[in-house]
Amino acid sequence: MKPFRKQRVASVIRDIVSGAMAQRLSDPRIEPLTTVTRVEMTGDLEIAKVFLAVPGGEAVERRTLTALRHAAGFLQRIVGQELALRQCPEIRFELDVAAKLAKETMDLLAENRRLHPELFAESEEKPPGQETEDDEDESEV
Repeated sequence: MKPFRKQRVASVIRDIVSGAMAQRLSDPRIEPLTTVTRVEMTGDLEIAKVFLAVPGGEAVERRTLTALRHAAGFLQRIVGQELALRQCPEIRFELDVAAKLAKETMDLLAENRRLHPELFAESEEKPPGQETEDDEDESEV
């Protein structure tokens, strides 16, 4: 199988599932700002892992994940109707840990910036990659 086919099918599934979550699911347990971050397909296109970013705490994440797992059959039927494949892939929902780690890292950076502004004052004066006239004169010598 061509390697880009998995990526194309995953992209289409991501669009279909995110659209269906926004427009066709009315379960109050699903957090409204839930985002489909990526979809990973197995090599035989039988299983699609849909990774989600859910704003809120762990209780909100569990509640949203449970609701989406209960609606997986409905979403799989929608995906099957939209895709022109011989066999519709099984939809599995997972939390995207990478998105959560990125948010925690950004929060830590913001806290450090707030607590230690003197450390960030030098880097704000001269953005990386930009040289001043003094730097250019020194490099010519």
